[in-house]
Amino acid sequence: MFKVYGFYKFKKLKFLKKNKNKLKNILLKKNIKGTIIISKEGINGTVSAKSNNVNFLSEKLKKIFCFDKFDSFNLSKSSFQPFNKAKVKIKNEVVPMNFLLSRKINKTKSHLDPNKWNKIIKDKNTLVIDSRKPFEFEVGTFKRSINPNIEKFRDFPKYLKRLKKDQPIAMFCTGGVRCEKACVYLERKGFKNVYQLKGGILNYLKKIPKKKSLWEGECFVFDNRVSLKHGLQVGSYSICSGCRNPISKRDAKSKKFEEGVSCPKCYNILTNSQKKRFRMRQNQINLAKSTGKRHIFQKEY
Repeated sequence: MFKVYGFYKFKKLKFLKKNKNKLKNILLKKNIKGTIIISKEGINGTVSAKSNNVNFLSEKLKKIFCFDKFDSFNLSKSSFQPFNKAKVKIKNEVVPMNFLLSRKINKTKSHLDPNKWNKIIKDKNTLVIDSRKPFEFEVGTFKRSINPNIEKFRDFPKYLKRLKKDQPIAMFCTGGVRCEKACVYLERKGFKNVYQLKGGILNYLKKIPKKKSLWEGECFVFDNRVSLKHGLQVGSYSICSGCRNPISKRDAKSKKFEEGVSCPKCYNILTNSQKKRFRMRQNQINLAKSTGKRHIFQKEY
């Protein structure tokens, strides 16, 4: 069993190149896979490994970057390693919004635990915003939520500027990091009633039983588990090898679905040359499976 660990911390960081190499060595030495992003404003990542190695990394991150605890973290399990590689990336911002968080974020009453979150989003006066990408929104979301339909988070402020400053706003995302920065942005613009789901959707699905839940569908995650359900159990979605979009069981029954090649979302977009190339790749995967081997392009879901 693998432990999946998601985390973020907004804090002014230094010596990024030096620490990137240090972190990469730790990941390789401890057989930890996943992605860690470091920037001048903080750190964000999701990794997976055996439990003791994940615990080792968590303590190392705190020591290297000199802090006592993460702003938020989530833990889940997987029966297989859900990541293919170990990556450490240096970026200008942890969350791209064209401004850096230069001060420490203070936890306030705006961070709602799952039970308080249920209460506020039931209020019809509250604008419930799903700050994730459109394809994530399609897999699952909260009742009454709206999605800005924005592909790049850097464009999110353009949408936020159109909102009414006196209206209660409740935002959520997968683990909380996107909303954390968006909430600070709104507060700087004079918004007073801004709330975010503490720990994100993953924290909600872990703590709220399905019978009391206001969540509909599944939660897309950026690893080979693809989606998670209540209790953070692996969901029913897979990934189209043609367009890399999540596909449901219903999509897989479509005549436009071909394993390893296409799905209803990309069937009419892919060229014949692309489909031919993808079929060759899938044939190689099938051949490797038949001989009990694993192909380099084979993914486990």
